[in-house]
Amino acid sequence: MSSAGMTPPAAGTPLPRRVLMLGATGTIGRATAQELVARGHAVVCAVRPRPPVATRAGRAGSDRTAEQPESGSLLRSLPGADVRQADVSRPGALARDAIRGERFDVLVSCLASRTGSPRDAWAVDHDAQLQALQAAREAGVSHVVLLSAICVQKPLLAFQHAKLAFEGALAASGLDYTIVRPTAFFKSLSGQVERVRRGKPFLVFGDGTLTACKPLSDRDLAAYLADCLDDPARRNRILPVGGPGPALTPLDQVRLLGELLGRRVRVKHVPVRLLDTIIGALELGGRLVPTLAERAEFARIGRYYATESMLVLDPATGRYDADATPSTGADTLREHYARLLRGEVQDDRGAHAVF
Repeated sequence: MSSAGMTPPAAGTPLPRRVLMLGATGTIGRATAQELVARGHAVVCAVRPRPPVATRAGRAGSDRTAEQPESGSLLRSLPGADVRQADVSRPGALARDAIRGERFDVLVSCLASRTGSPRDAWAVDHDAQLQALQAAREAGVSHVVLLSAICVQKPLLAFQHAKLAFEGALAASGLDYTIVRPTAFFKSLSGQVERVRRGKPFLVFGDGTLTACKPLSDRDLAAYLADCLDDPARRNRILPVGGPGPALTPLDQVRLLGELLGRRVRVKHVPVRLLDTIIGALELGGRLVPTLAERAEFARIGRYYATESMLVLDPATGRYDADATPSTGADTLREHYARLLRGEVQDDRGAHAVF
């Protein structure tokens, strides 16, 4: 149909935007891309190329390689989006391979390092994001929606410092920005569901009440991120957000599983000092073996999540405040656990498989 024959949008209806999307291969990014497409936006997803595979000639001794084609499952999971391979970690690649001289209105970035190691964190959470910001600006982008993390409130780890550094660069860029800091995801709290279903104990650190969070589903977070394109009240702000309902501790998770399984769930308490011992040993070994130093960082990440709540931090008191943590959406962790136990869904936890 020609534009002359199209029905104009009703007054107050948000106009479709051209959106450049980063991080669409992750579960949050994929859900966000799907939500943006469903709302009528034109979405271009820049995804990292898969590693090259050797051709027959290469296996015979030649150094030739061929780029492996984009996974069909990814294309099927992003219907309506334009998926373009671009290595965002390489200077110029995003502009050349994804932007291609075209104009965009909004950059939505769900890009995140896969391991959280210092090298990976600074390369992706900071450097690649900076390169994307510059490329997006040159492509006409006037608004950037960034998925960050609520744990940067108390930065003790390399990836947190990298994220904070980019947040600062984005805020100083002169572009409109929306920085979203979500609390814990469902998948980060689902690692023990299967072991509990098999009758094994639920592992908790300390007494099981050291931490709390307001779990948030991929679907609800995706809707929240998509809303940021059209809500002027969310411009130029840092927005912490959690899921619906009260904050939950690990012991609350035990209770939910017990109710769903109809039986008592055993609990095994793990002392935090055990993590400290492991970290100390890895740090000592890391002076001689670099790979052990990297494992020490992973152990520190584990300790952080075992001892710090994913809620808004009150800077005046140094305490986490569930009441000050905004909520969004309707999906609950209880419902998610029930679907996992019924086999209706599976969690691809990836980098969320901390414990």
